[in-house]
Amino acid sequence: MADLQKIKDLVVQLEIDDIAGAVKGALDDKVPAEDILQALSDGMTEVGKLYEKKEYYLPELVLAGETMTTGIELLKPHLKADRASKGTIVISTVKGDLHDIGKNVAATLLQSAGFKIVDLGKDVEPKAIVDAVKANSADIVALSSLLTMTVVEIENVAKALKEAGLRDKVKIICGGAPLNQELAEKLGADFNCDDAPQGVDVAMKIMSMKG
Repeated sequence: MADLQKIKDLVVQLEIDDIAGAVKGALDDKVPAEDILQALSDGMTEVGKLYEKKEYYLPELVLAGETMTTGIELLKPHLKADRASKGTIVISTVKGDLHDIGKNVAATLLQSAGFKIVDLGKDVEPKAIVDAVKANSADIVALSSLLTMTVVEIENVAKALKEAGLRDKVKIICGGAPLNQELAEKLGADFNCDDAPQGVDVAMKIMSMKG
C-alpha cells in the first residue's frame, strides 16, 4: 500500500516535518492504525540496520526516533489497548545522570520492536524503578548511565529489586560509555549493551528464553 511505504520511507529518510501529514493521510484513507504502526516500526528497524552498518550515526538514530515518536503520538487514540507486546520493559537513566539521548533512542527502538515501554525518564531513584516493575509486572529493567560517578546506581537498583523480592523476576540490561560486560555483572546487572540496536537484540533473546 502506497501510504504505508511512504510512512516507512519518511522514517528512514528522517523526514520529521512530513510524518504527521502522512500518518493523518493514511488514517483518513481508512488504513488500520496497527498497519501504520508497523510501517513506522519497519522504518525504524531499517534505520537500526543502517546504524549497524555505520551508514547512519547517533544524530540520525535520534532524529529517526523522534520521527517515529511523532507518528506514534498521532496513532495512540486509534490503537487497541490490548495490542499484544513481546514483553514489558521499565527503562530509565539512573539517579544523578541527566543524559537521556541514548535512553530515548533505546526506548524508541524497543517500542518499534514490539515491547511495551514504561519510560521513567532521567535521574530516577531506585525506589521509583522498583515501584514501576511491581505496577507493570515488568520483564526487563533497562538502565542508562553515561557518567562514571553514576554507574554505582545500577548496583543500587539491583539491590533494591532484590530487597523487594523482584530480582529473580526481571533481567537487568544496562548501557553507557563507562560500562562493559564485566563491570555490568559486578554491579549486579545481567547484560551490558554497547548501543541501542544491541539492546533490542538482547531484549529479544531474554524474552525468547522466558517464552
